[in-house]
Amino acid sequence: MTDTPAASADPASVPSGGAAAERRAELAANLADVRARIAAACAAAGRDPGEVTLVAVTKTFPASDVRLLAGLGLTEVAENRDQEAAPKAEATRDLPLTWHFVGQLQTNKARSVARYADVVQSVDRSRLVTALAGAAARQERTLRCLIQVSLDEREGRGGAEPRDVPRLAEEIAAADGLELGGVMAVAPLGADPGPAFTRLAGIAADLRAAHPAATTVSAGMSGDLEQAIECGATHVRVGTALLGGRRAIVR
Repeated sequence: MTDTPAASADPASVPSGGAAAERRAELAANLADVRARIAAACAAAGRDPGEVTLVAVTKTFPASDVRLLAGLGLTEVAENRDQEAAPKAEATRDLPLTWHFVGQLQTNKARSVARYADVVQSVDRSRLVTALAGAAARQERTLRCLIQVSLDEREGRGGAEPRDVPRLAEEIAAADGLELGGVMAVAPLGADPGPAFTRLAGIAADLRAAHPAATTVSAGMSGDLEQAIECGATHVRVGTALLGGRRAIVR
């Protein structure tokens, strides 16, 4: 999966004037830089850049930025909080976006997330599988699910233990309304991400052996996308390098 062609957003829905033009230019330059990094990392790893999908993490940024990115051809978008994602998805529902939910997800938010998310990257426990399956059935949708794998001993970051991945994979594969897509992980804080991503690559390979269609490996962010690509990432989740430092949402 690669970035899709530029979307034709409704001009009236995109802020006009010099500020909008300046922001579009800023995003275009950042996007070019990130794509160049991906291309260089793929060249170093002997991979085709077309194998790596760039996902824009737009948390704390307004829906207008999502529209500008879509106009630049980047329509894979991620959020980590339902309170922010749901209204942003609604505000951009006219665009051909693929929405990824990447944050820790409470089961009581599954119904809301199932209304707009196409991919849930943070499935890490059986109760969440059950909640998402029920929500997807009510919405008559199919959710592509990634198993978030814990590569960090610190608590509070989410993720299933590697030993639990096969069981969760079977549960997702057997659930109506869910599709097993692969794995996702976040590198441990303050450590060399290489060993963690190498470990994830092994877990992903074992998963593909049992479920050949589960080909997604979502790993790498603004600071470590090169190491993730070297270890076989198919999707990188980039926020700061694309959009700049976090800010308050202004719609």
